[in-house]
Amino acid sequence: MTFQELGLHESLLEAISYMGFEKATPIQEQTMPIILNGDDLIACAQTGTGKTAAFLLPILHKLASKNSHKTSTLIVVPTRELALQIDQEIQGFSYFLGINSIAIYGGGDGADFDQQRKALSSNTEIIVATPGKLISHLNLGYVKFDHVEHLILDEADRMLDMGFYEDIQKIISHLPNKRQNLMFSATMPPKIRELASKTLVNPKQVSIAISKPSEGVLQAAYLVEDPHKPALIRHLLRDKPNYSRIIIFSSTKRQVNEIVRTLSGENYTVEGISSDLDQKEREEIINRFRSNKTRVVVATDVLSRGVDIKEINLVINFNVPGDGEDYVHRIGRTARADSTGVAITLVNSDEMFDFHQIEKLIEKDITKQKIPTQIGISPEWNPTRRKQNNFGRSKSGSKPANNRPKPNNNAKPQGSSGDKPKKKFFKKKKTSGTSPNASNTDK
Repeated sequence: MTFQELGLHESLLEAISYMGFEKATPIQEQTMPIILNGDDLIACAQTGTGKTAAFLLPILHKLASKNSHKTSTLIVVPTRELALQIDQEIQGFSYFLGINSIAIYGGGDGADFDQQRKALSSNTEIIVATPGKLISHLNLGYVKFDHVEHLILDEADRMLDMGFYEDIQKIISHLPNKRQNLMFSATMPPKIRELASKTLVNPKQVSIAISKPSEGVLQAAYLVEDPHKPALIRHLLRDKPNYSRIIIFSSTKRQVNEIVRTLSGENYTVEGISSDLDQKEREEIINRFRSNKTRVVVATDVLSRGVDIKEINLVINFNVPGDGEDYVHRIGRTARADSTGVAITLVNSDEMFDFHQIEKLIEKDITKQKIPTQIGISPEWNPTRRKQNNFGRSKSGSKPANNRPKPNNNAKPQGSSGDKPKKKFFKKKKTSGTSPNASNTDK
C-alpha cells in the first residue's frame, strides 16, 4: 500500500517523498487506518519495522488538518536517545506543515531546562519526553496538558523494565480523560497488558513478528572462551574491510573500555558509548558514526533500542545477552527495513545454555563456528551446561550432581601456587548494561 492510498495530507506526502519513502511497511499499513479513525491501539512490533512512522504520520495528518497550535500530542519514551530520534523524525515529516515539537529529557544544563520550560509553557504541538524529566517539569506547575488529544507510549515494555510504571501513571493523571491512546511494545508480558487495561479504551490490536529478528539479518555464533574473544574480534574486522559501520555490544561498561583499548592501534577509529558519558558526548559519537568518521562503536545496551542508524553492516555480541529480547533488539540495529546485515555472537562455555534459550525464543538454530586455530581452540557445543553461581547451584536453583572427586590428602592446599586459577581477559558479570539509574534515563 502506498502512502497516497492512506489519504494523508498533501504537505505530509511531499515530505515523505523527499525522505525517500514509497510504500507503507506492514505495521504502518495495519495501524495507520486505526489511528486515523480515532481508535485506541496496542501494537506489538519488532525493531526496524517502521513503527515510529506508523504513529507519527497519522498524528501529523490530524494536526495538519486542525491547525490548532496547542499541545495536543504527548509521546512518552524510555530513553533520551529515542526521544531525540523521534523528534528528528517529526521535524523531517513536518517540514512543510509548520508543526513544532521538542524532546524533553535529562542530562542537560540550565539552558536546556529553560528551553524545555518555555516549550512546555508555549503550546508546542508535540512533546516527546522521558518519564522522569517530564515529571520534574510537571511538579513545578507550569505544564498544561488540558488540550492533549493523543498519548503515545513507545517501547512500553522497556519503560516498565526500567521501573517507570508509577511515573507513567502519574503523567497520565495530568491528561484529559478523553483522548486517543496508542501503545507500542516489542513484547506483551502480563505487566504490559495490565498497563494497557488501565490506559486504553476498547483498543484495537495489531501484532507483527513478535520477538523475532528481521529476515535480512544473517546470524552466526562463534564458540570461543573469553581470553580469545579480543583476538577473534580483531580477526573478524580485518576480514571484513568493506564493512564501514560496526557495533559491538557488551554487557558491562568496564568491558566497553577494555574492548576499545584492545582494538586501538588498528587503521580505523573505535569509540565507546556507555552511561559514563554525558549526553553531548554520546550524541557526538553517534554523529561521527553516522557520518562514517568512526568505523566501530562499542556500546552497552544504551544503543540496542531507540537509536536509528541506517546501513549498519555488522553487529557483534561480545557476550550472550541475559535476555532473549535484548538479543533481538541488539541485532535489530542491522538489516533495518529492507536492508541486510550480519550479526555475530561470541559464546563461551558458560553462555551456551542461555544462547540455546534465545534460539528457542526466535525459533531458529543459529550456525555455530569454531575459531581459527591460530587464535585458539573452541569449546564443544553443550547447551545443557548451566553456569554455576557462587553458592554451588545452577541458574535454575537446583543443586548440581555430586560428582566431585574424593579428597586427595597429598594434594596441595587451596591457595597454593599450583592451584591459582588462570585469569580471564574479562570478568563475567550478568547485567543489562543499563539500569533505571543509569544516565541514559531520567528516573
